[in-house]
Amino acid sequence: MIVVPVQMPDNTITPVRVFVEQDKTTGSASHEIAPRRISFLVIPGLGSPASYYDPLAQMLSDRGFPTAVTELRGQGASDPSPHKESEYGYHDLVTVDIPAALEVLRENAPEHVPVLIGHSLGGQLSCLYGARNPHSIGGIVLVGAGSPYFRGFPGMRALGPLVGGQMMSMTAQVTGYWPGDKVNLAGFGRQSRVLVRDWSRFARTGRIDPAGADINYESALSESSLHVLAVTVARDDIAPSTSVNNLVNKLEKSDVEHWFNSEPQGHNGWIRAPKLTVDRILQWLETKL
Repeated sequence: MIVVPVQMPDNTITPVRVFVEQDKTTGSASHEIAPRRISFLVIPGLGSPASYYDPLAQMLSDRGFPTAVTELRGQGASDPSPHKESEYGYHDLVTVDIPAALEVLRENAPEHVPVLIGHSLGGQLSCLYGARNPHSIGGIVLVGAGSPYFRGFPGMRALGPLVGGQMMSMTAQVTGYWPGDKVNLAGFGRQSRVLVRDWSRFARTGRIDPAGADINYESALSESSLHVLAVTVARDDIAPSTSVNNLVNKLEKSDVEHWFNSEPQGHNGWIRAPKLTVDRILQWLETKL
């Protein structure tokens, strides 16, 4: 595994972790295991550092698929943490950060077609990137990735994204950032106020309308033609099937395949024990790409 630092426009340094299985005889990347030249870029969820996804990335690499994991800006080993001058949100991550991480992946696997694996918020960002750049990727895998729209959650659980989201947004506006390192609400970690505001708006309205957007993302999503595997994990209270459906239903013209992982791994457990999910992803690849 190698780590490639990427400098963002606001001078944040965001590392990309790259896993490429090496041929021990030649020292070059080995492709003998993989049935086709596919690579993966893993995009984490809020509050989850890139290193947490190492077991997933290593397993994909061991099976012959070059895999990179990018930090979300300001998370994990990305430096500095969000502060009062941090002004990035969904649009910036989709138009700057993901393209930069894909460039790192392409430099290490130049003949491979990248597929995005988005977890939680990373899945939302993956869909937006795919809607903007449908021909630059082979497809998208969504795991534990749904819409935070409050109507996608049953009963009193709807209050979390609705009321909690608004409280987070207002707090972030007052303090200049979301102080998730001090207020452990939803496990989001410390975040840019713009990102929290984008997420809160999505949770309240069900529509993706990020700050600074240069396109209508809702229209782009509905018109995009992508190969998508949407995975719902048993006991995932953060992304239940109704939430997942609210996200993928935006992809009206895409080829969406659903799979329910019946192992009770919850929102994050599948990342540390990824075999069942990796097996299903590779089966999907056989039929779609």
